[in-house]
Amino acid sequence: MRSKNLATMSLAFMACGFLITLFLPENLAVILLRGGFEAGLVGGIADWFAVTALFRHPLGLRIPHTSLLLKNRDKIIQSLITAMETELLNKESIENKLRKFGIMSMGSKLLTKFFSKKKVRAQILEQLSEFVSRLPVEKAVPFLQKAASDYIREAELGVAADKIVTKLMNDGKDVAALDYALEGVSNWSGRPETKAMLGKIASEKLAEVKLGGLKGMAFQAFVGFMDADMLGEMLQGMLQSGIRDFREEDSPYREEIIREIRVALFQIVNDEARMASVKEWARNELEGEAATAFLHTQLENVRSKALSLLEEDRAAGGRKLFALYALLVRRISKEQEWIGSWEERIRASLITFVEANHFRIGLLVKENLDSMDDASLVNMLEDKVGKDLQWIRVNGALCGFVVGLVLTVVQFI
Repeated sequence: MRSKNLATMSLAFMACGFLITLFLPENLAVILLRGGFEAGLVGGIADWFAVTALFRHPLGLRIPHTSLLLKNRDKIIQSLITAMETELLNKESIENKLRKFGIMSMGSKLLTKFFSKKKVRAQILEQLSEFVSRLPVEKAVPFLQKAASDYIREAELGVAADKIVTKLMNDGKDVAALDYALEGVSNWSGRPETKAMLGKIASEKLAEVKLGGLKGMAFQAFVGFMDADMLGEMLQGMLQSGIRDFREEDSPYREEIIREIRVALFQIVNDEARMASVKEWARNELEGEAATAFLHTQLENVRSKALSLLEEDRAAGGRKLFALYALLVRRISKEQEWIGSWEERIRASLITFVEANHFRIGLLVKENLDSMDDASLVNMLEDKVGKDLQWIRVNGALCGFVVGLVLTVVQFI
């Protein structure tokens, strides 16, 4: 300890000066110096004794009223705890400080400073990549299946289907679906192979018809006149004509079939037994092996895409991460009412925590001090405040020297 060495050197200097002046020839200067060194030596020894007596017994002698810190250890510890709890770190001062803090604003500034560093963003992205790569997606599949199955079991499928059908009808999707189907049938019926198929089917079915009398003769004459190709062409033309009629906006047949489609749809969605069977089928499919494999594949795809995005952003210095953070900050900064609400909640939680755990400050201080032996406690105190106390010794020696000079002059006068 530098100050302690300096104090010891000042005391040694006074002692040496006093001894040297004892052997010098008597004159005014020697007498003045001897008086100064003598008083400085007395002052230095007195202050050394006083400072040493605070921490230990001087020279190991158990002189009364020495080693004051150790003798009053419990009182000092209790006084320190009381001072911290009631003066330095009392609940009221902590609460007042917390009320003055803009917690959200301060947190935002710290986070912005944190995210502004490229190295930090890279580390965050690296940690996120490692976290995502270790996620046990196979364990999440059963939970997803169970959640979906439970939702379907509890869901009112009929009500949801009714709303969907109503929405589709209001948007004209049923009419669009009919037009799409008619377009498909029209394209199919116009193919040559369709004509051949229709002619073949009609020819076979007409051959199976058995009629007697004049009707039978007329029918057989008709069948004999019409071959499969003619029948196919006729049926194809009839089918094409019927489709054109259905596609006309003002066709009564079109209105009728649209009405029938709508009635059929509402009958289906309001059929509880049918909806129950649909729910049961959906649940069985969700809990099956095919759904398990599908969900696992999709989750792995999501993980792969996430890792790819994280790695891409990490190579770019985390620009997207910082942009996302900046977007969130700007969005949240507009919600002053929300910020004020959360700031008040956080502050109230901190104040409650302080009130509930304020006594632990004293307990922590006491536990730490009690865990230290006498030597460690003295060394700690000397290290913290001993430097300033050693200057008392230096000042005592210097002041004693000056006072000795003055007293010696007074004696001469």
